[in-house]
Amino acid sequence: MVKAIEARGVGDLAKRALETTGQVFRFAIAHGHGVKRNPATDVRPADVLKQTTKVNFKRTDAKELPPFLRTIECYQGKTITRLALKLMALTFVRTSELIGAKWGEFDLEARRWSIPAERMKMKTPHIVPLAKQAIEVLEMLRSLTGDGKWLFPGDRNPNKCMSNNTILKALERMGCKGRMTGHGFRGLASTILHERGYEHAHIETQLAHTERNQVSASYNHALYLEPRAKMMQSWADFLEATQRGERCCRSVRKWRDS
Repeated sequence: MVKAIEARGVGDLAKRALETTGQVFRFAIAHGHGVKRNPATDVRPADVLKQTTKVNFKRTDAKELPPFLRTIECYQGKTITRLALKLMALTFVRTSELIGAKWGEFDLEARRWSIPAERMKMKTPHIVPLAKQAIEVLEMLRSLTGDGKWLFPGDRNPNKCMSNNTILKALERMGCKGRMTGHGFRGLASTILHERGYEHAHIETQLAHTERNQVSASYNHALYLEPRAKMMQSWADFLEATQRGERCCRSVRKWRDS
């Protein structure tokens, strides 16, 4: 079965199917459904599936961050799209988590964004502490879209959220095609925060790289909340200082043309 799935070109799905098969047999054994053993335990993914090469999402280099941030600030497209890019840089959430954000998830007074489990990749709730710079972006957004459900409503259908393609096209118009994706903000933030000496566990928790254990996940979404809040404010201050260091748009044009 898993070999047939792999033949379709979806190796990750094949691996998950093997894991699910094992779960089905464990359930059958535990609940007395006439199963004596779990045959899936005899087969490891590496025994039957080809090894997959990890693909890193494209992202700009840390040394190119100043002109990149200035390019966002100088973006000539829609204001909502520019603010989406700014908020993504400040929070480094996944693109789907950003564009699907709802005003009901935010507590601006507590400076907290609570993303429900159903919107997270790992299906566990996630808390994003909001730096003062993120609050400023949200206040600007509230004056534009605060009367609706979505932070970033779609251009053609305001009853739906912004599409992922909007972010990609914006980056393309900024001259970042092949150099940066929405997901690239996450890798960039991880690299720089590690280089600046922040705890690996705090960074990984903020990236929502948590285990799939449902019990531990119910507690882990609020883990290290205080140090993570300090880290997110420090990250925002770093971005602000980095952007201020870019004195004019000439270096931005040089970067985009390189």
